[in-house]
Amino acid sequence: MVHRFVISFVLLAGLSLPMLGQDSEPRDKNLDIKSPIGNLHVGADADAKKIGLPLYPGARLKTDDNNSDQANLSLLTESFGMKLVVANYVSNASPDKILDFYRGKLKRYGKVLECRSDKHGGDVDVHNDKDSNHDKALKCDDNSGPVTELKVGTEDDQHIVSVEPNGTNGETKFALVYVRTRGKSGDI
Repeated sequence: MVHRFVISFVLLAGLSLPMLGQDSEPRDKNLDIKSPIGNLHVGADADAKKIGLPLYPGARLKTDDNNSDQANLSLLTESFGMKLVVANYVSNASPDKILDFYRGKLKRYGKVLECRSDKHGGDVDVHNDKDSNHDKALKCDDNSGPVTELKVGTEDDQHIVSVEPNGTNGETKFALVYVRTRGKSGDI
């Protein structure tokens, strides 16, 4: 049942974000719904600070397509909660320089795991609080591919920096991600 809520949340968020930026007004609009069964926030108001990391010097928000490259989503109910904050940036710096910068900054959250993948991403799974035998340590899923991910935390509370190699225009793309989930108990 929890997974059905997460799927519904992701679908609602996916449908709501494009609507927030359809007119000529700024993309900093948010959708906030508070109800007796839970609270929902959907917005494009994400940045490095809301993720808990500093911005790499000289980096710029990625704005190369019609979709918002920033998302700040949260769903809080009595039975579970989820918060996802994603901000995409570009920089003229090399991927190695950006990775070195964030390796040091992520250490304040714990041991930094370095993974490789074919695409940006982070596994998000909501587990039953009673399932104390579940190993919540972060792992590298594939560990091959051109994208380097720095991960720190646990499955329930993680920071991710995902860096793509230089594109044809010489810019490095990178994403900063914060994911926090909880079962029936805990704070977000």
